[in-house]
Amino acid sequence: MDTRVKRDISDRLRRPAVALLAVGLVAASALADIPEDSPVAEALRRAEASVVDIVEISADQRTFDNTIGALDDIQARLELDTNMVQFMASVSTDTTEREQGRRATQDVEAWLIDLSKREDLYHAVKAYAAGNPKLYGEQERLLAYTMRDYRRAGMQLTPDKRDELTQIQKEISRLSIAFDQNINDDETMVPLTREELSGLPDSFFDNESLKRSGDIYLVGMSYPQFLPIMDYCDNETTRKKVWLAYKRRAGQKNVAVIEQIIQLRHDAAKLLGYAHPADYETEVRMSKNAATVMDFYEKLRPLVRVKAERDYQQFVAAKRGHTGLSDAKLFPWDMSFYQNRLKMTEYAVDSQQVREYFPLERVIEGLFSITQLLYGLEYKEVTATAGDAGRPLWHDDVRLFEVYDTATGERLGDFYLDLHPRDNKYGHAAQWGLAQHKVWSDGRVTKPLAALVCNFSKPTLDKPSLLTHDEVETFFHEFGHCLHTILSEANYWRFAGTGVERDFVEAPSQMFENWIWDTDVLKTFARHYETDQAIPSRLVEGMIRARHLGSGMLAEHQFYYGLVDMAYHTAEPGEPGFTTEIGISLFSDVELYDQVPSTHFQAAFGHLTGYQAGYYGYQWSLVYASDMFQRFKELGMLDPQAGRYYRRTILARGGAVDGLDLVRDYLAREPDLSAYLAHLGLKE
Repeated sequence: MDTRVKRDISDRLRRPAVALLAVGLVAASALADIPEDSPVAEALRRAEASVVDIVEISADQRTFDNTIGALDDIQARLELDTNMVQFMASVSTDTTEREQGRRATQDVEAWLIDLSKREDLYHAVKAYAAGNPKLYGEQERLLAYTMRDYRRAGMQLTPDKRDELTQIQKEISRLSIAFDQNINDDETMVPLTREELSGLPDSFFDNESLKRSGDIYLVGMSYPQFLPIMDYCDNETTRKKVWLAYKRRAGQKNVAVIEQIIQLRHDAAKLLGYAHPADYETEVRMSKNAATVMDFYEKLRPLVRVKAERDYQQFVAAKRGHTGLSDAKLFPWDMSFYQNRLKMTEYAVDSQQVREYFPLERVIEGLFSITQLLYGLEYKEVTATAGDAGRPLWHDDVRLFEVYDTATGERLGDFYLDLHPRDNKYGHAAQWGLAQHKVWSDGRVTKPLAALVCNFSKPTLDKPSLLTHDEVETFFHEFGHCLHTILSEANYWRFAGTGVERDFVEAPSQMFENWIWDTDVLKTFARHYETDQAIPSRLVEGMIRARHLGSGMLAEHQFYYGLVDMAYHTAEPGEPGFTTEIGISLFSDVELYDQVPSTHFQAAFGHLTGYQAGYYGYQWSLVYASDMFQRFKELGMLDPQAGRYYRRTILARGGAVDGLDLVRDYLAREPDLSAYLAHLGLKE
């Protein structure tokens, strides 16, 4: 995954439609009507009937299983019944299926909003909790989280205030779906001639997704088209034109939508007694409040600025040397281009040559081999029989695999791979948890189901799909989320797999990125697509030496996204366009570039719906990921015993334990910043 844009993508770890009640994002009031024309009407009716069953239990018969456990059952069942329908909104080639997916998401969210404020259900749960039942482990945690969710849902408000909150939250849900749809439907294209695209490799023009109108190339904003221009186009005017188009995706209409959403979040937070949405969101994360997040940035920024300033001078010198202009300035659209040139001139790393050693099928084989060895797993492809087993394949590119534990022979779960771009498909890279590990009261176990959705270039007539090293990192990152989902051993849906604090959830995947920076690991699968020769040691050594090239500036770019997100959710919303003003003003404050007016990146910043006041979590979790990796490296990066230990102490436990306790247990000590700073190339 490209570190320049990595944090622009959304990891769809839990589809928000089903996670709403569980994570306390929304709440609801009296029983809602279920639209007869809803694509998930039957699933909602079944869920409704289960709620009635809980409410009607007499006080003397009420137990954990038939009340708190039953609520977890409802959410798990609703996910199983509706998630695939919702998922189609992001991957289906059929317009009707995509529309049904969006409608399903809206209807499920509306039902959950109403459910979480239903008074008779709340009183039933409250009455059970008032009896101070003696519970342990996951059950004790689940009851505490359920009562916390009701508090955060506004059940202590007066009925009229709860109704007001309900309407606000339903409107947030509706607008969030529209915001995401506008991003997915965006068709921004930049018309360019072959001359304007000078410097790009031939493989760019072989891409079947690249549209043409006569001699004009219509360059879209998908990664296979946008990133090569930033990397290789030696025409600065073209880079600027495409970069500006990328930062204006989804248009002013989405600026207006996100500003409505942010205003409504502020309204909801105040109704609930919070100073602002950031305090509401962070309360249930490791950080606990917005002040802690800002302290985190205040501590890191001076340390990283030292490296960023060195990076900036190096890149400015590279541009001046390349252009022959002694006063040339560095702009955001220059960063990737000169990073790539410096790799070549200073480290003898030709990124196009590197791609030749990463044909997609070999990368898949290597990824599978490494994870099977480390975690004691076996993957079996069942694509050919998926239909017979009731597993839908929504496109010819899609593949399905079953995962088995080699020690017991037990099937642990399944995962899909959907790796190539196409029209109307989700445009970045993400993992969807379509089903979570769940132990039902009758002993049945639901096996997890995950889907990896990426956008790697398709094979051509004469070449296989060749991945950049950044794309290999993306694949490993997303597969880390997949394993977090599949290897869960939590009993309850609420805590299964990636059901951890939002500012810890990236840590396992970020840690796994390190495997593609290890010489011994790369030698196991990186082989030339024509000669089958292993990647040369000198090339790997150059890649590793160049790893920290620009790392300070790239880290500051991540700080920028996180600080803009926090500003949106702490400062009072202003006049229309306030998000653009904040974004532009913070740009030159946080990064070393000058401001770039007439941009509105937030219109296509998908993290603002789902990760709101949470983008800081990428750097926050990277602190823990870096520390955990050091322990894993000490034990052995290809050592099965080290892998089993990590699987048992981190991946299997999901959210059944606080994230900080997970890390402490794994490290057998308190975590610290030293490994994170080393990851950025800082000595101290």
